[in-house]
Amino acid sequence: MTGAEVLALLMIVAFIALVFSGYPIAWVLAGLAVLFTALAIVLEVDFAIPTSVDWFYTSMTVDRIWDVMENWVMVALPMFIFMGVLLDRSGIARSLLTGFARLLGPVRGGLAITVTIIGVLLAASTGIIGASVVLLGLLGLPAMLESGYDKRLASGTVCAVGTLGILIPPSIMLVVMADRMSMSVGDLFLGALFPGVLLGGLYIVYLLVIGWFKPGHAPAIRAEPMTLRAAWDLTLAVVPAALLILAVLGSIFFGLATPTEAAGVGAAGALLLALLKGTLTRKVMAEVVEETSRTSAFIFGAIIGAVCFTLVLRGLGGDELIERALLGLPFGPTGIIVCILIATFILGFFLDWLELTLIILPLIEPVVRTLGFDPVWFTVMFAVCLQTSFLTPPVGGALFYLKGIAPEGVDLPVIYRGVVPFIVIQLVGLAIIFGWQELATWLPAQAYGFR
Repeated sequence: MTGAEVLALLMIVAFIALVFSGYPIAWVLAGLAVLFTALAIVLEVDFAIPTSVDWFYTSMTVDRIWDVMENWVMVALPMFIFMGVLLDRSGIARSLLTGFARLLGPVRGGLAITVTIIGVLLAASTGIIGASVVLLGLLGLPAMLESGYDKRLASGTVCAVGTLGILIPPSIMLVVMADRMSMSVGDLFLGALFPGVLLGGLYIVYLLVIGWFKPGHAPAIRAEPMTLRAAWDLTLAVVPAALLILAVLGSIFFGLATPTEAAGVGAAGALLLALLKGTLTRKVMAEVVEETSRTSAFIFGAIIGAVCFTLVLRGLGGDELIERALLGLPFGPTGIIVCILIATFILGFFLDWLELTLIILPLIEPVVRTLGFDPVWFTVMFAVCLQTSFLTPPVGGALFYLKGIAPEGVDLPVIYRGVVPFIVIQLVGLAIIFGWQELATWLPAQAYGFR
């Protein structure tokens, strides 16, 4: 190994170590870029970019950051965040829970299936994991526990269903992935739609099986009969959310709008729904704008840090080092992809989706293209792997979101045991997508026929 490659390896190790320090990820990434640039200059190693400090900071880095901030694809991020946060405050989910509980309550496991259906709808309209898990936890978890549901099943359902928002479009993670992979956001949205719905369907099948073989874990509940009035209320709750999803994804599918324009459509639609529902107050808008600004700033700060980090890492030959290591594995192309996915799953126990997307994904992207695999198919599988990172301890975000609002008696050990079957289901879904590539590639291919 050359001196530059040794520095590149140390840079990767330092990044993984400092993630556990608690420092903001943006400062970790940018700080390592500065530190290892200085080391490369002092040690006089072969650097693929000029080592003039003034040139590096005034030209290369500034230009790269400017390109990211100028990218129209990234404009979709704050608008999708705004849409999700506003819908979280609109009260649509509460109306959906009441209506579907009345419809599916008499079915064993029906209340958990209701939470799953609502979670899928929220995933397709919000895409914010924290908001979905907290909302489903506040609305669905107490209802399931009061109805005699097993604590592990109830908490696992809420956590797993709440994470669907990271996969089902419009997803913030997919926007970032498309930027890192130099792909079309629209293709990635359409490619992730069927796999996301597949996971939701597998959850429902699992809940039906549990309700059938272990009725004590997921009992049926006595619900009021479904009257015309109740059916009308359910329709009023479902139709607005469905229309908003159709407006966003349909405009992309039929080529009527770019993903950035579709994000504007979604944000405007969320405003209209909140206005019609009477929840668009000054206080709500202030909270929505503040949370949108905070979340957007966090993501863009991490992206800027990642731009500096990857620039230096590539200058040291880190991307070529990783590419040679992966292509040198004695498993063949399919085996290499399996190794990448296994490594991603394991790293998800310790790293957040943002770190893995910003750092790992760009480094393995050349390998995927060299091996001749469809980048949409691979990126969707990578996204499913990252979805498991929200459920795997010790840093699974969904676990702690739920713990923060869970009623007494639902502690972390209960939640940990509850999510295990759903992690297995996600891996089963990943295997299905791996073996049936058309799940991720068919819809993007069809979209070109409409454009």
